[in-house]
Amino acid sequence: MIVTVTPNPALDLTWHVDRIVQGETHRADAGIARAGGKGLNVARVAHAQGASVLALATSGGATGAEFTAELASSPVPYELVPVQGATRRSVALVDEHLGDTTIVNERGINPTTQEWDALKAAVVRALDAPATKAKPVLVLSGSLPPGAPDDLLPTLIRIGRDAGAIVIADTSGPALLAAADAGATVLKPNAAELAEATGIADPIAGACELLHRGASLVLLSRGADGMLAVTADEVVRARLAHPLAGNPTGAGDAAVAACAVLMAQGEKDPTVLLRRATAWSAAAVLMPLAGEIHPSWPDLESALLIDSPSLTALSLPSTERTPR
Repeated sequence: MIVTVTPNPALDLTWHVDRIVQGETHRADAGIARAGGKGLNVARVAHAQGASVLALATSGGATGAEFTAELASSPVPYELVPVQGATRRSVALVDEHLGDTTIVNERGINPTTQEWDALKAAVVRALDAPATKAKPVLVLSGSLPPGAPDDLLPTLIRIGRDAGAIVIADTSGPALLAAADAGATVLKPNAAELAEATGIADPIAGACELLHRGASLVLLSRGADGMLAVTADEVVRARLAHPLAGNPTGAGDAAVAACAVLMAQGEKDPTVLLRRATAWSAAAVLMPLAGEIHPSWPDLESALLIDSPSLTALSLPSTERTPR
C-alpha cells in the first residue's frame, strides 16, 4: 500500500493561450480544473500503473468543493479531511507559441491544530490497514502552508516509521532538512531546492549533508541532465542522450511515484530505483497534465545512459518545478 499525503493541496487551473504578452489581455478556451498537489500527482501515476494507493489531503471552502468533485470523478482512492480554510488554487498559463508554462501558486491557508490532528489520525488509520504483500510506503509531497507547525513533517515521518513504512519526502526549504533529521528513507529534491536548503553549492556534498542528517537515499533531479541517486556508498546518474521537450511540471512527482511503487514491491537497489524514476520522470514531460506518464516509458528506460559522474559534470542548473 502506498499512502500519499498532500499537506497543501490545490485546485489546478490550466489555460492555453496563443502567446503571453506582458500587460495585455488574453483570451482562452475553457480551462481545465483538476484536483492537484504533488502527493495527488504521485497517487495518480502510481494508481495508473497498478499500485494499491490511498491519497490523503485536506479540502475546504468553495474551491475545496470543486476539488472534491473532480477527485471523486477520478479512479484514485482518496480520503479528504475537511478544513475551514479554502483550498488554494494553482494557475498555469501555457504559451502555445513558446511552449512555456507560467505558474502562479497560491500559498494556502494553514489548518487549525484540530484539523492537522485529524490528518495525522487519517495517516495512522491508513498505515494500520490489513497487511498486503506490498510493504507500506508513506509519501509526503509538496509545500506546507504558511504557519504550519514546525513539527508537522517530523511527526508524520515518525508515524510512518512507527508503522514500519518506508517514508519518501519531496519538499523544500527548512522542511527538507526537517525531513532528513526525522529519518525519512528517501528524499527527492531538485538541485535548486537542495542548494537553497543546505547552503551547499556542490550537489553531491549537499546530498551527503541530507544523508548525514538521517536520510538513506537522495534522488536528485537535475532537469535535462537527468537524475542522481546518492547513498553513503555510491553516486549514480541516469539521463537520456537528448532532453525531451514538453511539460516538466509533474516530472518530479512521477519520479517519486516510481520510487514508491518499486520500494513497495521490496526493491532496494538505488540504481534500479534511479532508472525507473528517471524513465517515469521523462515520460511525464511528454504528457499535458501532471499526474500522468506516457506509455513509452519502458523505451525511455531502455535508452537511459547510466554512469558515475564527476563533480565537473554536475554544473547544469535544474529546470524542474519546485514543490507546490
